[in-house]
Order: sequence, then C-alpha cells, then structure tokens
Amino acid sequence: MEENHQHNQQEGNEELQPRILIQHINDRSLKAVVIGLGYVGLPMAVEMAQAGYQVHGIDIDTSKVAKLNAGNSYVIGIEDDVVQSLMQAGLFTASTDYAAVAQANVIVICVPTPLTAEHQPDISYISAAVDGMTPYLQEGSLVILESTTYPGTTEEHVKHPIEAANGWQAGEQFYVCYSPERVDPGSVHYGVKNTPKIIGGSTPNCLNYGKSFYGSFLNEVVPVSSTTVAETAKLFENTFRSVNIALVNELTPACEQMGVNIWEVLNAAATKPFGYMPFYPGPGIGGHCIPIDPIYLSWAANRQGSELQFIQLADATNRQMPERVVKRAAELLEQKGISMRGARVVLAGMAYKKDIDDLRESPALDVFRLLSAAGADVVFTDPMVPVFRKDDGTMLQSRPAVPELWTEADLVIITTDHTGFDYQEMADHAKLIFDTRNATARCHGGNIVVLGQPVRHEVKEVREQQERVEGSGQEEVKVAVKNAATHHEAAIDPNEDQGDAHGKS
Repeated sequence: MEENHQHNQQEGNEELQPRILIQHINDRSLKAVVIGLGYVGLPMAVEMAQAGYQVHGIDIDTSKVAKLNAGNSYVIGIEDDVVQSLMQAGLFTASTDYAAVAQANVIVICVPTPLTAEHQPDISYISAAVDGMTPYLQEGSLVILESTTYPGTTEEHVKHPIEAANGWQAGEQFYVCYSPERVDPGSVHYGVKNTPKIIGGSTPNCLNYGKSFYGSFLNEVVPVSSTTVAETAKLFENTFRSVNIALVNELTPACEQMGVNIWEVLNAAATKPFGYMPFYPGPGIGGHCIPIDPIYLSWAANRQGSELQFIQLADATNRQMPERVVKRAAELLEQKGISMRGARVVLAGMAYKKDIDDLRESPALDVFRLLSAAGADVVFTDPMVPVFRKDDGTMLQSRPAVPELWTEADLVIITTDHTGFDYQEMADHAKLIFDTRNATARCHGGNIVVLGQPVRHEVKEVREQQERVEGSGQEEVKVAVKNAATHHEAAIDPNEDQGDAHGKS
C-alpha cells in the first residue's frame, strides 16, 4: 500500500514539474546559466537577459569574466553599454564558479569543440562542463548543449553522465536538448533572435520544454525528432559550404590558365534565381565551422564504417590554398626580379573573415608562416586585430594602414577584405598588390593582380625561366611548404577571445 502511494506521488510530481517550468517561463522567474562566454555564449546570454531572464555566465577564462564584470564586452555586436545595463538591472552576472548552477532552471553549454593534434574531434571542453555542473544540477533542470559536435555527443557525453551520476532519467527528473548555434560573426542582418533555432530533445518531454524556453524569446524554433538529427543538421550546413568553396577554389587556377575571370563567371552564375548559391575563392578557409565541422561529420561516419570522400577532398583542397597563394606571390615577385628571400611583404588582414577580429583557423596565419619560412620579411595590418602571437611565441603588432606602409612593401597581399582598408589609396601607393578577395574590383590604376583573374602571358615565360633566375624565391617556397606544416593552432594573444562553439565563416 505504501509502495503504491509513493509511486502515485512520484507520477504526480512528474506531471506537476513541467507545469511549474512553463510557469517560470511565462512569468520570467526562470533562472539560466550559460557555460562558455565566447562568440556564441555571450550573445546567447545577453539575448536571454534582454528577454527578462536572470542569467549567470560561467567561463574558466578569468580575463573574460573580469572584463564583463567591469562592464566591457569583447565580442563584436555586443556593446559595452548593453552589458552594463543588464548588470545594473541584475539580469546578468558572470563568474568562474559552477556553484551558480544550483540556482538555475536552464543550463546552456556553449564551449569550444576544436580538433586534436591528430585531426580528431576534441570534446574535452564539453565533458569538463558536464563534470563541473553535475554536482550542482537541480532536479527538474533543462540542460541544452549548443556546441557544434558529432552526432551522438549529447546522448553519450551529456545525458548519460548526468543519469549515471545522479540516478535520474532524462525526461523525468531532468531534461536534455541539443540546439546548434548558428552565429554569423559580424552580420548586420542575422543575430541570435532572428536566426531560426533548430532543437532536438532526448525525449518528447525534453523537446517540449526546450521549445517552450527558446520560443519565449526567439523568433522561430525548428523542432526535429532527436538530438542526433539536430547535431547532424548543423554539421551538414557547414559541410555544404566547405564542399562548394572547395569546388570554386579548385576551379580558380584552371580559370586563370584558361584566360577566364572567375569573378565574372561567379557573378554571372549568381543571377540565376533558382538552384544556385554563390561561393567565392580566397586564400583558404577559416573560423571555427568550415575547417572543423566537416571533420566531425567525417569522423562520425568513419566510426560507423562509412567513408565520406567529398569531405576529405574538400578539406584537402581548401587547406592547399595558403600554399597556392604563397607560390603565386613568389611568381609575381620574380616578374619584378625580386627574390622571395628578403622581400618586404605586407599582409592586409589577419582575421579569417571581413570586419571581425576572429583569428581562429585564419588562412592568413598559414600564409604568414609560409612566407616567413621562405625568408620573406612579413608584417601585417588589420583594423580589427591589433596583435597576434607567432609560432615562436613572440607578439607581432599590426602596422598602421598608411601610404608609407604600402610604398615600402615589395608586395601587398590582401588576405582579408575589411571595409576599413582604403583600397584606392593602397592601389595608388603599392608597387604590387596580390588581391585574394577581389577587394580591389572598383579600384583604378595600380599594379594589381587578382586571384582568379586570367594569368598574363608573360607569366608563362617567367615560369620557364625560373630555374635561370638568380636567387629565385620559388625553390625557397617549395622548401618552406615542405617544412612548414600548415597547422591551424590558436596563434593569438592569450587574453584575446578564443571563441566558444564555432564562429561563422
């Protein structure tokens, strides 16, 4: 009799719990914790707080926490006054202490998911976040993973560890969802609020709670049948981009040799109103999505015995672009009778993408390494990146983008098409420009070579004479390419934001 009473009481609590949670959403009494306050986590925390929820951010980086508590933002798109007003209203706080989870109804995990040195998925940050929060997790809480990761991660590394540690069952004593971040850094059109939010739950109860929460402050929520489907959808989005960028990057040198301007081709093709989406060539891929997400998907497929050859080919093609850029740079210098060794080269732009400060996986880093290894004297200028750390640990400061910088250079390579650069001024003063982004399309005059435009006839003759050119830099480039691995380490200031779950390219 007593056992039946306890069983009925447990069922009653389980039915009551979702109603209480929905009430917390409706009256904004719900409290949330966001773990990981980088390019994804901070905008999400701010959006929640602006919707009226009390939000506490947790990050292991003490410098980030200190900046936020001083009312300073380090993420483009989040202004200082927004952080300050939310803190003054008591809607946002930050610390390094997981104990705040004990007061939370919803916990959102937005931590990094990089690759290991062996080019394998690294979910150690997810595991660390789960381990850190689990002792404080309260019954009835909703845990949402947003970090981009391989299919099965949410079930294997979030749900199961919590169930094992607390003796709970997902969908009853706690709730688990996966909702991939879709941040587009620097975008003036799409942010957290107006980007459709995919979400999958471990159980129908989990999904319903997750939908209700996100639906209370985001414009559109897109439910799917499981956490695994949501994880795979995110990976496919960026694999689609990687494969198509690789196609354009592979076509680019062919167009150059055929006498075809690839930019004109792509612009013409983009006029088709259906069945086509434009992608463009460049010095390589960057950010924390396109270079990494396809590898997570390929790894997961290999784990099940499937081989995704398109992904492997696209990854190899895209990662060759910095090498191609440096080889072409050496050829251009040779036309001027200048050896790569000792040549003064300026990289215009170090960030991986236009008008942002993110260096993660930036192809400009590889271009810098290869040029340096070939003996060039390389400096950089970037209005968004004041400093970055070289492989030897030394810090390199950005140079002011002034006429003197362009005039003194033997070659300027445009690696990032920031709007902050005055490209006409650059064209007026630089001896030679190699534009890998078509940023100089509207410039007149100047000695400009654009990646993907037809190779001039004299280049063929120069190539045939390369072995006879005294002090040729081409052989040095070949040696540099062989010896300098085009790895993608975090070569940035340790105090600069490393980002969390995938910044967008």
